[in-house]
Amino acid sequence: MLTEDFLRQIPHQRAKVNKLFRDGKLINYALSLDNSKIWAIVNANSELDVLELISQLPLTRFMQYKINTLTFYSAVNADAPVFSMN
Repeated sequence: MLTEDFLRQIPHQRAKVNKLFRDGKLINYALSLDNSKIWAIVNANSELDVLELISQLPLTRFMQYKINTLTFYSAVNADAPVFSMN
């Protein structure tokens, strides 16, 4: 059940996520179709830095989270031009 308090925090969560993207601290952020899970890639130097970032998010108090350290992260660069061999 999504409480009124939770729903009121959604615009604040979105604003904070957008700021973290602009600041280069958040690399990727995805929400499952059923709204039950969020995955995020964070640019941080330590697990403590990640914990501090998570604590800034308005919806954190409603969530359980698990931090995993990545060895590497690869993605298609959306800003790079796509070349065609045709």
